[in-house]
Amino acid sequence: MLHLSRILTCLLFVLPAWAATAADKPALISIIIDDIGNNLHHGQRAIALPGAITYSVLPFTPFGKQLAKQAHQQGKEVMLHLPMDNSHGRPLGPGGLTFKQERPIFEQQMAQAIAATPYVSGINNHMGSGLTTSNERMQWLMQALKEYPLYFVDSRTSVASVAARTALALKIPTLERDIFLDHEATPEFTEQQFKRLIKKARIKGSALAIGHPYPSTLDYLEKVLPQLDSLGVQLVSPSHFLALHNTPQLIATKTQEATVNAIEPPTSLVEATPAKLKPQATTLLTKASPEQKSEQCRISEQLDVTRVVCS
Repeated sequence: MLHLSRILTCLLFVLPAWAATAADKPALISIIIDDIGNNLHHGQRAIALPGAITYSVLPFTPFGKQLAKQAHQQGKEVMLHLPMDNSHGRPLGPGGLTFKQERPIFEQQMAQAIAATPYVSGINNHMGSGLTTSNERMQWLMQALKEYPLYFVDSRTSVASVAARTALALKIPTLERDIFLDHEATPEFTEQQFKRLIKKARIKGSALAIGHPYPSTLDYLEKVLPQLDSLGVQLVSPSHFLALHNTPQLIATKTQEATVNAIEPPTSLVEATPAKLKPQATTLLTKASPEQKSEQCRISEQLDVTRVVCS
């Protein structure tokens, strides 16, 4: 017994602090892989990563629809990586939102990009270091987004972004990026950033990272993701993240049953506009407070998208 105790003591010194397992429950992390759609091989390799990785697809790209469908077929969550004006004058590619667009064109462009992305559950900004700092344009975006059962993730490409704040004010389910895994596309930098992600998740209880389908990023994630259980970390989708984020006392009760199997989901939202979406199932989540008051959150699954709304 004494010998075993000494071995365990030695192991505690050998393991790095970022890899130490949690004492009670695992820290939550969510990882979004951006820029899906331009490269088929890299996209398919990213989709093959183990666990609840989420894939954000650039609209109107050569392989965007194909990769979104493949991700969905493997039970992965799909997002729209919506291009937005940046402060550096870089080209956006097709489907972008710009300062030059009048509001009707701006909203139409966003609707077309959503419709072009099969099985979309949420949106995050591609670039956008300019547009996300505009109170007016973010009001346009979020007011239009209220018509859809979608969440929004602020990629935080600018420290002056008002996107998340605007979304929250309009009660749109919202998350913010904590860590960029690979703005330097090297294995060493990605490992450093992943360790920061784990550390932040342990401190906050949860953290969200964004990466890209770079070979160095995929190499590292292929190696480290199978080790998450031993690190005391749980990988979840943004939808799961939203349902559980900062709500340790959530009690879930089904309030409506649905014939899910009777409905064949469309291949894209072109076939199911917001006016036609019919809820399949709604779960009522109640959070108890010390004063015995309750905050209610609804997770509505509507065909091929999920939305979480808290009152």
